[in-house]
Amino acid sequence: MSTPVRIQAPAPQCVAPYGWLLGKPFPTAADAVAFRDSSGGFWREHLFDPGAGGEVEILWVDYRNADPLVGRLEQHHVTEQAVVPLTGAIVQIVALSTADGAPDLATVRAFRLSPGVGLCMRPGVWHATRSKAAACLMLTRRSTTIDLVRHLKGGDPAADTALRDVPPIRLVQDRRRPRA
Repeated sequence: MSTPVRIQAPAPQCVAPYGWLLGKPFPTAADAVAFRDSSGGFWREHLFDPGAGGEVEILWVDYRNADPLVGRLEQHHVTEQAVVPLTGAIVQIVALSTADGAPDLATVRAFRLSPGVGLCMRPGVWHATRSKAAACLMLTRRSTTIDLVRHLKGGDPAADTALRDVPPIRLVQDRRRPRA
């Protein structure tokens, strides 16, 4: 038996317990760290925190798993992690922790992120990603990437990351239509 989780569009208030939505429009506040003229513009989206002593790393990630059943979640203990799809949509599955640190399945959410709309997850947020095919830009902590590669390739114990099998989570497409 699996637990159904409806895939939803991201909204800042829905994403807030898990992190920050990326890809918001140009800020209008007078004190915003932003600039715009006729040739374009830029603005601060988020101050990324890799954790104490951490070095920020940019990864290129190729997602190719669209299986609607999710049986494993990943957690990074000290760093935020941001993922921004570039070439196709992804579904970012997130969950908070129980008091003992396990994934809290009552808090599982799934957000459909289209190219250019990303999610920066707080440290400690359990997560997984699904996509038919999408290249993504990821910001993470350098030591977390090295730790995870050593664990996945050689079976070394993971220190920065936890991987946990969970009872199957079944992703369900949102078939509700907006009312006219």
